[in-house]
Amino acid sequence: MDTEAQQTERDRSSRPEPVAVEDRSRFALVARITDWLPGGWITLNLLVCLVFLLLLNAFVVQPFQIPSGSMEKGLRIGDRVLVNKLAYRFGAQPRRGDVVVFDGTGYFGNADYIKRVVGVGGDRVVCCDKEGRIEVNGRSVDESTFLYPGDTPSTVPFRVVVPEGTLFVLGDHRSVSSDSRDHLGSPGGGMIPLSDVIGRADWIVWPAAHLTRLHRPSAYARVPAADGAHG
Repeated sequence: MDTEAQQTERDRSSRPEPVAVEDRSRFALVARITDWLPGGWITLNLLVCLVFLLLLNAFVVQPFQIPSGSMEKGLRIGDRVLVNKLAYRFGAQPRRGDVVVFDGTGYFGNADYIKRVVGVGGDRVVCCDKEGRIEVNGRSVDESTFLYPGDTPSTVPFRVVVPEGTLFVLGDHRSVSSDSRDHLGSPGGGMIPLSDVIGRADWIVWPAAHLTRLHRPSAYARVPAADGAHG
């Protein structure tokens, strides 16, 4: 009896586990889809990849082609950058020096734009000091590392206080850039609502020879907080 019992146990352990009903249903559904689609598995894989890319573009990163020379010397016409759409989610906000892409509909024009953040909510931005530099909250900012060669910070004097929830933005090629300076008298006063910011430009990805990570310059690092503004 012991031998028979042991044999029975061995027989039981060697039997394959039954496939779950749910698994069979999933496999059958996928098989029906591939049978229905022209191209079968290849087409299904391509569709899955397409959906993934669409979701990635909608919620994570988005390519953006530089349309003008307003951000030269760093960003040239035709360059493609990757815009990080998660950079300002979960409580984070744009910082001075960030390069941002935003929807300018209603105050800049019916298009997306790319500019550098010079002032954030509460900042007092003035042009210019005795040396021709922009001041933010009373601190002069040396922008020479990213301004287009030969350009001055601004040929147009201005003095603004950036409302909370908005940004003051300028192009790096100041002599050809249409930016917050040019829209001070327009609806919104040239300021960009945070809600219209699409994301932060983090990488130049095309052409391959221009592949570069875009870093926030140190020029604004010593600018005091807006509540300490003076001047």
